Amino acid sequence: MKSLPRMGSSAHAAGFIIVGVIVLCAIFADVISPHNPAFADPFNKFLPMFSPCHPLGTDELGRDLLSRLIHGGRFALFVAVVPTLIALVVGGLIGLLSGYVGGFLDSFIMRVFDVMFSFPGILLALGISAALGAGTQSMLIAMVVVTVPEFGRVLRGTVLSVKEEPYIESALTLGIGHWRIAIRHVVPNILSPITVLAAMQTGNNVILAASLSFLGLGAQPPTADWGSMLGGGRGAMISAPHVATLSGLAIVILAIGFNLIGDAVRDRLDPNMQKGS
Repeated sequence: MKSLPRMGSSAHAAGFIIVGVIVLCAIFADVISPHNPAFADPFNKFLPMFSPCHPLGTDELGRDLLSRLIHGGRFALFVAVVPTLIALVVGGLIGLLSGYVGGFLDSFIMRVFDVMFSFPGILLALGISAALGAGTQSMLIAMVVVTVPEFGRVLRGTVLSVKEEPYIESALTLGIGHWRIAIRHVVPNILSPITVLAAMQTGNNVILAASLSFLGLGAQPPTADWGSMLGGGRGAMISAPHVATLSGLAIVILAIGFNLIGDAVRDRLDPNMQKGS
């Protein structure tokens, strides 16, 4: 059976370039932004692209779109990376414990995950955010809760396979403690799949965070946020389509960038992929 074609190195490089450029723009947002992203000018609403002093035009409140896109990149990276890191730690510990201990604890944790997986991620996040109230903190909590089962299940499956290896049985026979075995022998073997999953999940979080903000459950004004920019421009798709289009493109491009990085990391760390190259 022929293996599926892989992304080329140029596509992988594009992912690092995309994310790298957005990271640099986020770091130096205060320097390169031509205007204050929160400054509203009601006399210059929905200016078209290439307008004087506003290269990408203005939004429904007369705010400069270029400045809001630059500052919005900072927030997009924050709400994509932070929930991933928290979920990685929490879900990783749960998956490690579940897979290594097994028994009733493993069954209980997996049933809880099954219940959470029965709901589409966006609906579960939407319900949690709505229950906690609109805001960045509520959005982050919802995203972490939705993401934890992904990491937990992947880590649990990897731990189950590693636990059956002969060197683990040998370590137990020699009287080495369980915690020492987990830290020195199990954890290093799960770094590869968890790294790939983290990169992919970060890209998914870009879409998830933008979706919640689009529905009004994410960052609140005057925070520059691509999702809220997309929501603000949906009512002017005929007269000023660039308002929603530009923010939508930014969301898609950043998500693609993280997914390309995840694909590159997978190819780098997966020995089967390296043999096929």
